[in-house]
Amino acid sequence: MITDIVVTVEHEQQRALLRIVWEGGAVTDHELTLPKASSHIATDPDTLELVRCLAADYPDHQIAGILARQGRLTGAGKPFTADRVRSLRSHHKIPFAAARTPASTDRVTVATAANQLGVSTATVHRWLRDGFIMGEQVTRNAPWQIHITPELRDRICQHAPEGWLPLAEAANALGLARQTVLHKVQRGELPAVYVQHGKRKGLRIQAIPHQTGLFDNNRREETQC
Repeated sequence: MITDIVVTVEHEQQRALLRIVWEGGAVTDHELTLPKASSHIATDPDTLELVRCLAADYPDHQIAGILARQGRLTGAGKPFTADRVRSLRSHHKIPFAAARTPASTDRVTVATAANQLGVSTATVHRWLRDGFIMGEQVTRNAPWQIHITPELRDRICQHAPEGWLPLAEAANALGLARQTVLHKVQRGELPAVYVQHGKRKGLRIQAIPHQTGLFDNNRREETQC
């Protein structure tokens, strides 16, 4: 049906002329307006604010990965890459991580925390889930930032104090569900340490035997749930 297509771009007039030559000799012309070279398609404000926040701690390739895992796109509807994050920062004059002072010197990655505490990264992730250690994520899917404090180091030991119990035994002694005990450990209501020595390594909790009236409210709340 179509014999030829000719496109003529006129940059100064910011237009493109399109000529279609049909079989049989008929010709149709079309004119398209070109976007200005300086035009910028706006990025979603929420995504832009997130980039501002992430740029304080992470390089462009990590920011791109976080945005991609959250399913965020550029203003043009394209997935983020390191180059696109860099271009966005440049356009909005957002400084990159290396040019800024870290917000806190006691925040480290999961890998660094594992190395400093002498455990595996899997153990650090389990501690985060259990609430044994505290960490932060700037946003969903961002790397964890672990707070290494003297108190945390003291809670990792070779031997537990006498009478401190593993999680299951502590839950039984307190008459509570295991998850409830973990929540109490997380909130600092129950002292706990992590034993690194031998086959009995794991969480040890300072639990007291059940007494009449003790934790009755907790049990009633769990029963209602």
